[in-house]
Amino acid sequence: MSQISETGTPEPVVTPRGVHRFRQLRLSVLVVVLVVLVAAVVGVTTATGPPTLAELRSRAGLDGKKELLIGVKDDQPGVSQLMADGSYRGFDIDIAYMIAGDLGFKRRQVRFLPIESEDRARRQAYDGTKFLTVDLVVASYSITPQRREQGVNFSESYLTTEQSVITLRSYPGRIDGLGDLRGRRVCTLATSTAEPRLAAYGAVASGKNRISECVQALYDGTVDAVESDAAILAGFVAPQAPDAMPKNPLRGAKPLRHWDIGEDQDERWGVNTGPNPAMKELVDWSLYQARTRPGRDAWDAAFEANLAREQPVNRPQQVAVGQQPECRKVKVRQWPWESMVLVPSQTARRVARRGGRARGRGSSGC
Repeated sequence: MSQISETGTPEPVVTPRGVHRFRQLRLSVLVVVLVVLVAAVVGVTTATGPPTLAELRSRAGLDGKKELLIGVKDDQPGVSQLMADGSYRGFDIDIAYMIAGDLGFKRRQVRFLPIESEDRARRQAYDGTKFLTVDLVVASYSITPQRREQGVNFSESYLTTEQSVITLRSYPGRIDGLGDLRGRRVCTLATSTAEPRLAAYGAVASGKNRISECVQALYDGTVDAVESDAAILAGFVAPQAPDAMPKNPLRGAKPLRHWDIGEDQDERWGVNTGPNPAMKELVDWSLYQARTRPGRDAWDAAFEANLAREQPVNRPQQVAVGQQPECRKVKVRQWPWESMVLVPSQTARRVARRGGRARGRGSSGC
């Protein structure tokens, strides 16, 4: 029992000096042990663990880089189109901004350059005066075994669509398959594998460097149909947004019809990341984060703003699968505080993730 003073106030308990020193010593030992443990864990992780994002950016040559060059298409409404004010719009553009942000670049540090289909493998884009090697190609580029064999280094897929056909709405008859195009004049991209397939079905196939040239030929009546990826063709069928003024509008536009030709081949679009493995790891990491990390709504928002709005006027053809494709998990070393995220927002997450029909693994590749 503690002693009570005459005034009724308990006297303070005096801790022996030896006990106080022992507590100080014990605390110091604990601090030292913790420091040693942390140092050991950091050392082991650094020596044997996966790289950090900073290390990947350094290996990819992004340290000190002030501008990220991205090759994109400039004539595909809804996917990637150059507007009259010099800006670019479309699903590919939004995905490119998303990836660039994860690579550490602000929107103002991203420079888009138009790239032709035949130049996507070499990552050569024209800036108005000369050809430049871009850092990434985000240009409705289908992943195919042949392109991989030719040396194209693709990221994980970021969109799944399929091949389809458009005609003028006044086209006589029906098109339910490529066989229905026998004897018809059909335009497609010269760099895709669609041209020989069309010829095999008896169509009179012709290839153009730009899909907009095919659609212009359709308006002009020099071809009967255009064949390409559904996500590309859908933008020509759908009306343009009121505030969307393309820099190079087509002449004599007429109402179009989108035909589902029953193809069982996926068209999976990927990013040409170039020969640096670290760049591919960074892009794949960004795509994995977009699919799995709570609160990351960029993919959903891009799909809803650009492709989903085109679906009603493109029926019965599905524009694209309304769900980001599965992608591999990239191992990146992060501290716990680096992976803290907020609760998912209710904006794009309320978009219903729509699955696609089961399809084969082949690809004609646009």
